[in-house]
Amino acid sequence: MDAVQARRELVRGLQLAASGEWGAIRAYLGHKASLPPGPDRRMIRGILVDEIRHRRLVFEMLAGLGGRPDPRSERKLNVVGGAIAAFCAVGGWFLPMVGAARLECDNIVEYELLARFARVAGLESLVEPLLHLAEVEWDHEARLRTCASDRFLWRFARIGWPVPAARASIRERFAEFVAHPTPVRRRRSLLVR
Repeated sequence: MDAVQARRELVRGLQLAASGEWGAIRAYLGHKASLPPGPDRRMIRGILVDEIRHRRLVFEMLAGLGGRPDPRSERKLNVVGGAIAAFCAVGGWFLPMVGAARLECDNIVEYELLARFARVAGLESLVEPLLHLAEVEWDHEARLRTCASDRFLWRFARIGWPVPAARASIRERFAEFVAHPTPVRRRRSLLVR
């Protein structure tokens, strides 16, 4: 992949990430509203605040590359986020926690891949913020998974769910990519221990 193609992939990935963050914001608003006051609600509020920051940062990156949000993707993720928010009102405690953790798991990989695209495109100034976003998504997934994993139903929920490797592995995988560049492909295998 050359720098031009990597930049194109980066812009498209940032458009999708911005929309994904919007869907997450909508979903976490519903999730927070479904919880009684207490530690779980505070945790979800903290994640919600992070997602709002992420969306702003992704918008800044996108604008810096001359891109703008994809209206179609924004509409789609608005509906998805709203549907998840509505589900949180009736889905009990466990399923929204597991669902949120599962979605955060995917976000780790997406931001890692965007950091690789930025590197290949020669946009070094974006690498660090993208890796940081991957780490924060890792933190979210770990908090949500830990919260849900002490419940009886957890044994059924974790089937087919790749548990992310240690947080430090995000930087280690990127350093390995820099040392031995390989074609950047969308892969879930980045995540698996």
